[in-house]
Amino acid sequence: MELYLDTANVAEVERLARIFPIAGVTTNPSIVAASKESIWDVLPRLQNAIGEEGTLFAQTMSRDAKGMVEEAKRLNNAIPGIVVKIPVTAEGLAAIKLLKKEGIVTLGTAVYSASQGLLAALAGAKYVAPYVNRVDAQGSDGIRMVQELQTLLEHHAPDSMVLAASFKTPRQALDCLLAGCQAITLPLDVAQQMLNTPAVESAIEKFEQDWKNAFGNLNL
Repeated sequence: MELYLDTANVAEVERLARIFPIAGVTTNPSIVAASKESIWDVLPRLQNAIGEEGTLFAQTMSRDAKGMVEEAKRLNNAIPGIVVKIPVTAEGLAAIKLLKKEGIVTLGTAVYSASQGLLAALAGAKYVAPYVNRVDAQGSDGIRMVQELQTLLEHHAPDSMVLAASFKTPRQALDCLLAGCQAITLPLDVAQQMLNTPAVESAIEKFEQDWKNAFGNLNL
């Protein structure tokens, strides 16, 4: 199972990488824009934060296949081993096929249906990223879509994996894992929600109080 953070905040990546067993960091144009840093400045800093073994994801901006391929090559030259995110449009599918031949690893992004995700996988994307909460926001069932996509990949594109994205709650992320997803990426607020455990803190405080009442200190 691969756990990623969905952010371009280097300080938060450094903080949470000490706690979470993360496999790397995913970004997108909106995330990079929010950082107010050039993508060519922030990507090396993110790679340094996750270490040599961490996997970094960045997205192309072009709308046509030729431009996507050129941008993907530029990203790969800047950060060897980077996974290039390609929106799963008609041109995006063409780009994924070309990049597969070039040996550049891709993720099919902006996936809103199981059929769209399957096409990305069949075109050669290693990862496929369904937008769980955004599908819910459109009145559909994001988790159901992920379940369908996971089953399709298991049957027809076993070399590809679902990297579920777009979460508002930890429950959504857990439901994707229960559906068999091998990878998820968490926005910072959802990652932090997983760490906020008031009941656990209350239990620890009770342990400490009982120990102190018995022994007068908190030493083992």
